[in-house]
Amino acid sequence: MVTKRIKVYGIVQGVGFRPTVARHAASLGIKGSVSNLGPYVEIYAQGEEPQVDKFTDLIRTMPPKRAAILKMDIKDKVVPAYDDFNIIESAKTTGEIFVSPDIAICDECLEELFDKNNRRYLHPFINCTCCGPRLTILDALPYDRERTSMKEFPMCPDCEKEYYDPATRRYDAQPVCCNKCGPEVFILDDEENRKGPEAITYVREVIANGGIAAIKGIGGFHLACNAYDNDAVKRLRELKHRPSKPFALMMRNEEEVLKNCYIEDYQRGILTGHQKPIILLKRREDSMLAEQVAPDNPMLGCMLPYAPVQSLIFDYDDDIKMPSCLVMTSGNLSGLPICRNDDDVRAEIRSYCDVVLTHNRKINIRADDSVMDFYEGKPYMIRRSRGYAPLPYMMTKQFKGSVIAYGGELKNTFCVAVNSLMYPSSYIGDLTDLKGKNALKESAERMLHLLEAKPSHAVCDLHPLYNSSAAAEESGLPLIRVQHHYAHILSCMAENDYTGEVIGISLDGTGYGTDGTIWGGEILKCSPDGFERAGHIRPFLHTGGDIASREGFRIAISMLIDIFGDDAESKCSDLGLIRQGTFKTYKVMHDNRINTSISTSCGRLFDAASAILGIRYEQSFEGEAATALEFKAMEYEGEKDLGYMDLTEGDVIATDRIIRYLTEEKLKGTDIRKLAYAFHYMLAKGVAQMAMAKSGSIKTAALSGGCYQNKLLTRLTEQELIENGFNVLLHSMVPPNDGGIALGQALYGMHKINNQEDI
Repeated sequence: MVTKRIKVYGIVQGVGFRPTVARHAASLGIKGSVSNLGPYVEIYAQGEEPQVDKFTDLIRTMPPKRAAILKMDIKDKVVPAYDDFNIIESAKTTGEIFVSPDIAICDECLEELFDKNNRRYLHPFINCTCCGPRLTILDALPYDRERTSMKEFPMCPDCEKEYYDPATRRYDAQPVCCNKCGPEVFILDDEENRKGPEAITYVREVIANGGIAAIKGIGGFHLACNAYDNDAVKRLRELKHRPSKPFALMMRNEEEVLKNCYIEDYQRGILTGHQKPIILLKRREDSMLAEQVAPDNPMLGCMLPYAPVQSLIFDYDDDIKMPSCLVMTSGNLSGLPICRNDDDVRAEIRSYCDVVLTHNRKINIRADDSVMDFYEGKPYMIRRSRGYAPLPYMMTKQFKGSVIAYGGELKNTFCVAVNSLMYPSSYIGDLTDLKGKNALKESAERMLHLLEAKPSHAVCDLHPLYNSSAAAEESGLPLIRVQHHYAHILSCMAENDYTGEVIGISLDGTGYGTDGTIWGGEILKCSPDGFERAGHIRPFLHTGGDIASREGFRIAISMLIDIFGDDAESKCSDLGLIRQGTFKTYKVMHDNRINTSISTSCGRLFDAASAILGIRYEQSFEGEAATALEFKAMEYEGEKDLGYMDLTEGDVIATDRIIRYLTEEKLKGTDIRKLAYAFHYMLAKGVAQMAMAKSGSIKTAALSGGCYQNKLLTRLTEQELIENGFNVLLHSMVPPNDGGIALGQALYGMHKINNQEDI
């Protein structure tokens, strides 16, 4: 007889881990115990050595469906003989902590939801050990009912029996409930007091008749309408002041997705899996969806229902004929955090909708939908949130201590680092006003509480006016400031568990540089110790100041004045760039630096190219012009190798040569699809040439920044570097945009405090 103590680390809480271990023990005659100690599950296994080894292997290879084992620690122990195998009550201990993300409804619960003979028939909060809310309902760890929002809903005798019976799917399922004892849906501020089935039927009726509904889900509210009804979608756009940014879509089932989109095999598993993010799929030419869901965009952002109430909106026991696809966009003011309670809705989005379906289970932590693209058959995250956060990244390099990194100003997330674990948060949003900053502070405080983290320092951006920096300052912790584009490269390194030297190519919108100017297209020699600015794209003027970030034609005019001098006016006129005012006005502002700034922003370079080619002169949302330029380039089917062009001049990438080429060729009548492709090709060549020229002995490159959300640019840059002998680090599950920089900030902060450097 042997006894082994097995510690299992990872997502092992809230996924039915202890019941599964107990079943494995029973199948092999193993005696001992299993307990949830917060950071890990601890198992004592006693039996014949071959059986104990087989038991250990079963734990590793056949865990619960939703578990994620990061490591197992196995040691021999000498203890008294056990009589049987027991599940021990949760206890609190210290150490590494893993918080489970929210999990989409499982197939078994979905089947029960529509089974008229099941006692949870049409129950909007059905769940089991394999599915349901986790992070969003947590108050504290260990993950037990009394430390979640479900503590307000005592179990009925039937649910309690299942909860304590190891033979059931709901054994130890903390959110377990039924129609008798669970939370309840109702219509907000409703004179007729509609709730339960009546409320769901009413919301279905409103949507089916062309109305707009706000619906409370697991991590916040959505705004929903019929995606086949162009008038309804157009009205939602007008109400939300969102003229062209694509809306997310929720489709009834996979068949509905196939009717409207092309799905590759590598996408299907994620579409139907237990995270169910929004994924970008190519729209079918024969799709009948309203054009307004994604104007002038060949891609659709699609997801399947992941909360029971969403499945009930599509299918219910009434006579209403519902559309099989709904717009399901975040319920918020544009860019701000998603609404999570009724007061948020009343203050922000009540005027956007005809009805609000809410419920009385509290959402403790917001979790907006994750958004995922794909690159070379692998996930390429745009927004990492529900279903993924706050799963940590485990660094091989050993750190001690803790910091909290407050991220950037746009697409904000934060990151808590505890020893060698980095926990990126759910998506917060743009911190354009006090609400965003307060949401960041509140979410950060709750995450620190859950992780029992006591950071010694706060890490933030160099920019003195960022609300994220203000939140860091208000934490009361000593500050570590890190340059924006350096943090981008560090985030790519952290995701790849790489802490050596890299040559970093950080192509982004704008960020505050160490010299006080605006950076954005940077070649950086990086390690966790620090960075050196080795090169950058040629600086150019932003005529009009902040408005130039929305009106790319202004950037284009400024660049053409510098490139063509006296001939600039005729070029601008022939290209249709004078959208308002006169050329003379722009020339005076340019020459005298009136309301004009200078930058190396790669994002604004994209905007200028898009305007010169007549694709987008201005944009209503960040990245619109650049995305349209990428889509046009993807249409080009000609020669892909456009030849060699030297685009380096000392420390400068001569992007003015690219703009000159585009202008002259456009005026000659060259196909703009070829020119859009040429822009990507030349920019990729230029940044790769500079990186190679400045890399010295470094043979690893890292690509990051919002411009590398562009898959064509990513592919062309990666190919050029690989062909010249470089190992290339790319993002996958952490966004290359500003939603990922908190991870890089956290790595920098941990390295700094562990090396006892001056802070």
